[in-house]
Amino acid sequence: MKKSILAIAFVSMVALLIAAACGSKTASNVSVPTGKTIKSVMVGNLTATLSNSTGKLKPGDQEVMLAFTDSSGKPVDVGAVSLNFHMAQMGTMAEMNDATAFTTTGTPGVYRGKVNIEVAGEWQGQLAYEGPAGSGKTTFTVTAQ
Repeated sequence: MKKSILAIAFVSMVALLIAAACGSKTASNVSVPTGKTIKSVMVGNLTATLSNSTGKLKPGDQEVMLAFTDSSGKPVDVGAVSLNFHMAQMGTMAEMNDATAFTTTGTPGVYRGKVNIEVAGEWQGQLAYEGPAGSGKTTFTVTAQ
């Protein structure tokens, strides 16, 4: 009786370990919904795609996604990411800088961000990364509407 309980416990543990190992492989292949593209730009040999649910940057608080992919479209983990939205001083209006706060997702190379765009208009996106894929930076124009 005692041997059969130990055998059942051992088989159960092996089954749990196999399920956990298979589950983690599946989880890494799950894509994170990124929404509609706001802007795609080249950063070195990678493509960075900024997106959200509407495909438009708007004034106010919002969530955005940022994905880095290689030439085949495969996500690439770039490590630390920064994205600042900059608007130069115009007349009496002061210069503005709205930084995006990013967190990682379950998919390497795909980041979830929160930003508060102060006003509608044309912004310069200042994008940079540094990590396993090296480092890169670029700027691009995007309109908040």
